[in-house]
Amino acid sequence: MPDTKPEPSTEPSDEARLFTLFNEIGIIHQLSGTAFERVLPHGLTQAQFTVLNHCVRLGDNKTPAQLASAFQVTRGTLTSTLQRLEAKGFVEIVPDAKDGRSKRVLLTPSGREAAAACIAAAAPILTRARSALSRSEVEDLLPGLTKLRIWLDENRTL
Repeated sequence: MPDTKPEPSTEPSDEARLFTLFNEIGIIHQLSGTAFERVLPHGLTQAQFTVLNHCVRLGDNKTPAQLASAFQVTRGTLTSTLQRLEAKGFVEIVPDAKDGRSKRVLLTPSGREAAAACIAAAAPILTRARSALSRSEVEDLLPGLTKLRIWLDENRTL
């Protein structure tokens, strides 16, 4: 009787596929971040824009510790970013009204304008990127990427 061992699968494992996905996302992040940072106005860095954008999207009046946690950076790293944004007049760092030992980060009108200017500055990059993916391809990608982002956010302690 012949040996009937199944042929080894040539399909990559689920883990290998996920690694490839994360690798592609990482490369896309690096390339897009570099392109975006080149066009940022006001001498802003990507990290500084990210703080402004977070405050516009999700609201300000957060403590530096809350922001550091949201960005998964040390408080020292975030403090440096906030000091630079404050020096540019884009945020105010004020004492917490309830806890005088704590501080609150408030977005200024200039900070809102700067965030909008950053997004406008990215428009030519986004227009050119339209040649890489059709609108329907983008719409097909977004739900899965959003689902992955939510899962990663909920599982930060991995």
